Amino acid sequence: MKKLSHDEISKKRSSLDKLHTVNKLPVYVVLNSIRSSYNVGSIFRTSDGAMIEKLYLCGYTPHPPVNNTSSGNKDVLKTALGSTQSVKWEYVKDPREVITELKSNGVKICALELTDNSRQYYDISKSDFPMCLIVGNEITGVSQDLIDLCDFSIEIPQYGIKQSLNVAVAYGIAVFELRQIFDLGKDIH
Repeated sequence: MKKLSHDEISKKRSSLDKLHTVNKLPVYVVLNSIRSSYNVGSIFRTSDGAMIEKLYLCGYTPHPPVNNTSSGNKDVLKTALGSTQSVKWEYVKDPREVITELKSNGVKICALELTDNSRQYYDISKSDFPMCLIVGNEITGVSQDLIDLCDFSIEIPQYGIKQSLNVAVAYGIAVFELRQIFDLGKDIH
């Protein structure tokens, strides 16, 4: 076994100019009022790795500078390491606008949240796509007004004393499971 060099790894990856030819995971992600620019940057990198369709930054979620202007958070760029260029994203103040539009286009709406009717994060089937995954605030999670707009919610089981994972970690676990389910065409229903 030999560790691959950066150049060897890069040869197997898409380039920015060829991203439009790559099949994306039919998952739209709404980040609502995430506090940490480092969590947002991490979610950008994970979104690039999973090749999601689009990332929506809502509420007071920090966003990268738009068109290299000063309006935006440069700390997001530090953690994102260039993935703000490979992931389609948009800032929309009110997440309900995004959710309503996606839902009207046949996209299923899913909260990554503990609810009284949550499914396990791996209990998703191909028929649940295309999907919008809502990720909420680090402390308060997904707000009830957004949960009210959801078709279902998924949770990641916790076995220790804490009730939840870091938001960027939870997102990474969930989105890569969604990638696997979609790629394998699992149908559990």
